[in-house]
Amino acid sequence: MLFWILVAVLTAAVAAILLYPLLRGAKAAEDTRAGEAAVYRDQLRELDRDLSGGLISADEADYARAEIGRRLIAVSGVAPAEERKPARHHRLTEAFIVLLLPVIGLCLYMNTGRPDLPSQPLEARLANPGNDMAVLVVKAERHLAQNPGDGKGWDVLAPIYFSTMRISDAETAYRNAIRLLGPSPARLDGLAETLMAMAEGVVTEDARKVLEQSLALEPNNPRARFYVALSLEQAGQPDQARTAFEDLANQSPDDAPWLPLVNEHIARNGGTAVAPAAGPEAKPAARPSVPGGPTAEDVAAAENLNSGDRQQMIRGMVESLDAKLTADPDNFEGWMRLVRSYAVLNDKDRAAGALKRGLAAFPASGDEGRQLLALAKELGIATEGLRE
Repeated sequence: MLFWILVAVLTAAVAAILLYPLLRGAKAAEDTRAGEAAVYRDQLRELDRDLSGGLISADEADYARAEIGRRLIAVSGVAPAEERKPARHHRLTEAFIVLLLPVIGLCLYMNTGRPDLPSQPLEARLANPGNDMAVLVVKAERHLAQNPGDGKGWDVLAPIYFSTMRISDAETAYRNAIRLLGPSPARLDGLAETLMAMAEGVVTEDARKVLEQSLALEPNNPRARFYVALSLEQAGQPDQARTAFEDLANQSPDDAPWLPLVNEHIARNGGTAVAPAAGPEAKPAARPSVPGGPTAEDVAAAENLNSGDRQQMIRGMVESLDAKLTADPDNFEGWMRLVRSYAVLNDKDRAAGALKRGLAAFPASGDEGRQLLALAKELGIATEGLRE
């Protein structure tokens, strides 16, 4: 009972503090008018002294007295309608403060602030993380700290680390996943991209060795082939790089989203754009988005988990990328990953929304915009009204 008495007293005190400026508004206006009237009376007395001293003429005194009298009547008599408004004391505002504000505060308190509500320490938040990406990552890290041999956990956490720019952690996670689950093209490509990110986009010798392992497992992997060709370009071997890019273009499907980028590198190394060959035998086994960052395979790898947190973790990763692109839309590879990720999650509406936002940053008339449209076509996302 004492608690509720204290709550009532505090509520009344807060209401009084909020009402005080409104209640004193009329009194302040009255004080102002009284002060003005006193000034005008002083002016009348001073006018009489000036007239007695011969400083002004009688006509000038009459004119000045009439003007001062008019102003004195204005502040001393009945105020006009617009000046009587403060006397209403802002009744609607006062009613809100006195009645509704305490009721709203009490409802909020009963919902979230009652002393009998159970607390939610870190353990409770970890047990029910919702879509909080940071809590999901902490939960996965704690699980892996206790179970470092859980290769599936490392497999899921690696692309999350990469997408949140925790590059050194991503390298550790990819290496652990490869060691525990064995090498796969998706894991090896992810590790290679992580090594390149650590080298600021340079295909290092270590990254190239990892890519060669990926190609040994899947010779037609366009993601790895692109990076191997890029390593030749960066090494100052334009002829070899052009040949590698041309081979990749020749074996790509007509609507491959990476094809414009490959042709761009062909031209950069002294060649001409290649028209891709048709036929099922020419299609690569894997169809990533554009080279760079976690792919649909990385996201789909989480399907191997049996935990109920799997979908929450995937959602958290995708929403984290969405937030980053909202803050910094000048990230073409990020838009490619976001569109594909929403498609993997079977959320076509959000995929279409991400496509539209990506095209706002990279118009359909440019190479990047055409790649986004080609990806949308590949994923079955409607593009009506979005083309140039």
